[in-house]
Amino acid sequence: MSVYDDEAFQAAYDTVVAKWPADREALRVPTPYGTAYLNACGPRDAPALLLLPGGGGATSASWFAQAADLARVRRVYALDLVGAAGRSTGRGVRTLADLDAWLDAVLTGLGVDRVDVGGHSYGGWLALRLALRAPERVRRLFLLDPTQCFAGYKTTYLLRALPMLVRPTPRRVRAFLEWETGGAGLDPDSLRLQEAAAGFPAERPVTGPRPRPDALRGLGAPVLLLVAANSRTSPRPRLLPSGGSPLAHEPAGRAGATVRDLETIVLPDVSHHALPSALPGEAGRRLIGFLGG
Repeated sequence: MSVYDDEAFQAAYDTVVAKWPADREALRVPTPYGTAYLNACGPRDAPALLLLPGGGGATSASWFAQAADLARVRRVYALDLVGAAGRSTGRGVRTLADLDAWLDAVLTGLGVDRVDVGGHSYGGWLALRLALRAPERVRRLFLLDPTQCFAGYKTTYLLRALPMLVRPTPRRVRAFLEWETGGAGLDPDSLRLQEAAAGFPAERPVTGPRPRPDALRGLGAPVLLLVAANSRTSPRPRLLPSGGSPLAHEPAGRAGATVRDLETIVLPDVSHHALPSALPGEAGRRLIGFLGG
């Protein structure tokens, strides 16, 4: 059994969130499942952007590297997921219906009718699910190396993650993240936060199947897909015929075959777990352009 130290976790969280813009606000929104916690910044009268983190020890604080730029064009709301590491409180989200109701309650509590949505990893799956089930609420969607959206996990990735999932310790978290990233691109403060999240009293994450191709073909919101070239979560890149991108991943290929309004960016020399803090500058500028479009 790992021993969770809440004081160390909160201190590590504060260190990362201190990298956010100076106008950052901590918001708490009541829901039927507990109180949702969000880090918010940007003009209050700007269009809303909801940011969803990955699973495991990721939190809303992880968006610090993009928060200032995104806040130039949006009112940013970065959400800690209920039942996961972070500052959202409450329990009882055990089914997909619960998860949907919780997220809807958060948006309603914020007074947001329509929103741009961005998600990394598991947060990408949750963002895509929202766009598919409630298209009237989602204007634009960006997916940052999402998992379980267009392709499954690599077996080697799951086997490497298993010891950390069965008995999470700071040492196992660090070893896994250093393996996936090759030791490159990891923000030291974010790494310490994920180490401190080991053993967090979290519930089992609610997951579901990948969206069906016919559902993806019916997706109305424009989508920006950002794929990490060095990600170890999904199948390796493959070469395309002459004239195609030499860095096309299976997820990008499947997305391109089903999503009508899609722009894809492959992020060279970036791994899955180095994101979102390692998002290259050019990709960040294209993200701003996509949201402004």
